[in-house]
Amino acid sequence: MLRGFLIASSAIAVLLTTRIVVAMPVGPQIFCDTYDEEETPHCMASPPACVMCHTTAPVLNAYGLGISAELLPGMPRPLLVEDYTMALPAALIAVEDIDSDVDSFTNIQEIIAGSFPGDPFSNPEALECPEVGANEFYQVCQYDPEYTYRKVMLDFCGQSPSYDDLLSFRDLDTAEQLDALDQVLDACLDSEFWLGKNGELWQLAHRKIRPVGSLKSGEDSGSFPASDYYDDYNLFVWSQTDNRDSRELLLADYFVSRTTSPTEYVMVDNLPGSQKMQVERRAGLLTTDWVSLYNIMFTAVPRTAAAQAYRAFLGYDIAKLEGLFPVSGEPKDYDDKGVASPACAVCHSTLDPMTYPWTRFNGIQAPRGQYDPNRIIDDFLDEGVNIADMPESGMLLGQPVVDLLDWAQVAANSSQYASATTEDYWRFLMGSGPSATEMTEFNGLWQGLMGLYEYSVERMLHDLIKTEAYGAP
Repeated sequence: MLRGFLIASSAIAVLLTTRIVVAMPVGPQIFCDTYDEEETPHCMASPPACVMCHTTAPVLNAYGLGISAELLPGMPRPLLVEDYTMALPAALIAVEDIDSDVDSFTNIQEIIAGSFPGDPFSNPEALECPEVGANEFYQVCQYDPEYTYRKVMLDFCGQSPSYDDLLSFRDLDTAEQLDALDQVLDACLDSEFWLGKNGELWQLAHRKIRPVGSLKSGEDSGSFPASDYYDDYNLFVWSQTDNRDSRELLLADYFVSRTTSPTEYVMVDNLPGSQKMQVERRAGLLTTDWVSLYNIMFTAVPRTAAAQAYRAFLGYDIAKLEGLFPVSGEPKDYDDKGVASPACAVCHSTLDPMTYPWTRFNGIQAPRGQYDPNRIIDDFLDEGVNIADMPESGMLLGQPVVDLLDWAQVAANSSQYASATTEDYWRFLMGSGPSATEMTEFNGLWQGLMGLYEYSVERMLHDLIKTEAYGAP
């Protein structure tokens, strides 16, 4: 039996009565302090997701309800954080040998395997494979190089291999086929389908950039041209190609231009027609003109900018109670928005300290799209009685950051960045996140991104197409 373990949702919410739900964001980190990555895949990169104990937070699933029933029964609600933290291990031990989701696996078996004990469709059991020879076309449930060859051509080149090329591939031995897959992938990674305007990499960047056509300036301008976010796409593609350090999308103090026929991306020091940020304050896609316009605008405390960056580059959605690292004494509510109320403080004790480094960056007000150390004093003193005391330093992922450049460094060097980046490509190519049976391969890829691959996405993709998750029909 494993040690008593702590509830593992992104923001623990314990159902205390039929109506009262109190969020307890301390749970996930304590869970991973209790169980390291050698004991459960759920802690390989970051604290587990909300679906461990919730359907849609704060609503509890069968596993979460079982824990709630064992958590200090009879004690007046709501529980104090201290009582909750002290009592939760015993409640979890009490449900270890129960099969909460009735899928024939106990809760503890699912935790060890990396599946979710509250989801009947997630369990440790691998799919049963047909007998050898049952499929004359593919090696079902085994890595199949020919199947992978077809997939690589479709996913990265946008076309199927020709019949002659397929016959030539079949004539190779297994080692030669694996070498051929690397060669095909290299060729496709330079194709227009993959890196050209509106190509696959551009599609992958949509969620990070969030384009709005009516506000587009420059090429393909909209009805209210305000900012050219193609600069953001260009920097994104640049950082993801030719074995460059993918962290440059958060760290670059330069910009990237694009030429066509064929498409090429070129690093440039400045784009005076569209980008205004001072060189010494640039932090890749965190400080582009589009971010200033769309995510900061006229806001004194640009929580939207910080939350979007947290979601886009670290994989945490604050709106879904993910990635909570509460800071003692926060939120201080410098702009008098009421965020210190109990219903709001759960998220804002993480979000507000994460936002302070953004507060000296102008949105639409002059000087637009630039860093201004006097921004709050010059333009926002009427936003709150204590707003002049708001610091520029803050906290990210439980670490202090002195400014936005430091924010970018902490983010780019985190396991959360490597995991989120790898999952972007995994979902893009597989159609969904890694299953319980695929976690070992997935974890190897994001750990490789931080180590062996030296943050090169292309090196990571060469190993991704060799996984059974990708290449087993």
